Amino acid sequence: MAYIQFLGAAGTVTGSKHLINTGDLQVLVDCGLFQGKKEWRERNWQDMPIPAREIDAVILTHAHLDHCGWIPRLHKEGYRGKVYATPATIDLCGVILPDSGHLQEEDADFHNRQKSSKHNPALPLYTLEEAQDCLKNFIPVAFHTPTQLSPKFSFQFVHAAHILGSGMVEVSVDVNGATKQLVFTGDIGRVRESNGVAPGKVVRTGPETVDGQPTNVLVMESTYGNREHPKTDARPELARIIRETVNRGGTVVIPAFAVERTQKLLFMLKQLMEDGQIPKVPVHIDSPMAIKAIEIFIKHTEEYSDETKALIAKYGSPLKWDNFNFDTTSEQSKKVNSMVYPMIIVSSSGMVTGGRVLHHLIHRLSNPKNTVLFIGFQAPGTRGATIKSGAPTVKIFNLEVPIRAQVASIEQFSDHADTPELLQWLHTFERAPQVTYLVHGEPSASTLLKAAIEKEMKWNVAIAEWMQKVEVD
Repeated sequence: MAYIQFLGAAGTVTGSKHLINTGDLQVLVDCGLFQGKKEWRERNWQDMPIPAREIDAVILTHAHLDHCGWIPRLHKEGYRGKVYATPATIDLCGVILPDSGHLQEEDADFHNRQKSSKHNPALPLYTLEEAQDCLKNFIPVAFHTPTQLSPKFSFQFVHAAHILGSGMVEVSVDVNGATKQLVFTGDIGRVRESNGVAPGKVVRTGPETVDGQPTNVLVMESTYGNREHPKTDARPELARIIRETVNRGGTVVIPAFAVERTQKLLFMLKQLMEDGQIPKVPVHIDSPMAIKAIEIFIKHTEEYSDETKALIAKYGSPLKWDNFNFDTTSEQSKKVNSMVYPMIIVSSSGMVTGGRVLHHLIHRLSNPKNTVLFIGFQAPGTRGATIKSGAPTVKIFNLEVPIRAQVASIEQFSDHADTPELLQWLHTFERAPQVTYLVHGEPSASTLLKAAIEKEMKWNVAIAEWMQKVEVD
């Protein structure tokens, strides 16, 4: 019996792992970290239901940690097969995974020094060296390039338009002499054009349609299945927040995702400054990973949106802009916290789960002159969600830090399609899939998206459950 088993991103937005078992092959689509609540993070330490050595291949949709961040652990547990991904995804993983390993080591070291872990000693999930070691197994696959893993199993990537290099996976598998088409969306990018509704998109806008072959099983993300993005232009609100903070003599701290979100934000800030809508205060990008991601972004011109091409033609590389400071060393990062004049600090991680942004928040959260601005989804259980919720304090490095700074959020920066955009993409299917499974969403989001698809499309839709096996027939 051929089946798909949902090993992650079922009932939650993190830990994407979907196992395809054909009887002859066992293939993972995505291999992500669980993030957020403790009960989810603890799953990162649990054994896979099958030994790592018995997995034949990994197909990776894109380079966000909740989709790729468990690959080094899989490798540590004995996996020696190939990881297939687009060239841009591989370049980004070359930055993101070692950085994740480094943070895992730092966290373990901190808990050992503070004696704050129930484990003695506290150990990293994987190390920087282990993350680097797994990268040798990555194999680049261009978009629209059919790749055969066996005589009965092939796949290809089509553009998902989520982040640089992101792709949906179309799988063709022979089951009892019949070809079955499985589609795994990964994360789906915004559909609408960059017309002020989703400004600043740095890569192509809109996911591609899947090919004309009937889809038997669609495994689809549902992150924004219970909401719509604001239909207003984000730039006036962004400009207002920055102007008001600077006028108070404060600093704007923006916890930003290092991949895609930071690049989008930089272009927007540059344009607002050049148009005179915000003062030309210093901008500090304090995330070594984000800086490396910018270098990778500059390299992959084939994925630029028309807007990005025009901005680079006009202003050149972000790495060379005046007044934009790229802080690569810890000394540069520490120096930023000794500066008291107004500035903009862009630092990862985007959900405040780790990284240098923690140090900036320790120094700036208690001052009501400052603003913490969120421009991305904050998963339940993360520090970002706590700060955004209006809580009086947040725990950082075992310190209860008072939240007196202004807290703001701009939702238009999301790179996930919302409910109307997801439905718009689904309307491009020539025929309804036999069944659609919703993954990568909070229960409320998946439930409402299921209802919306059933009402508008009249499709057969189910919400995937963790560890559930579904037959491919």
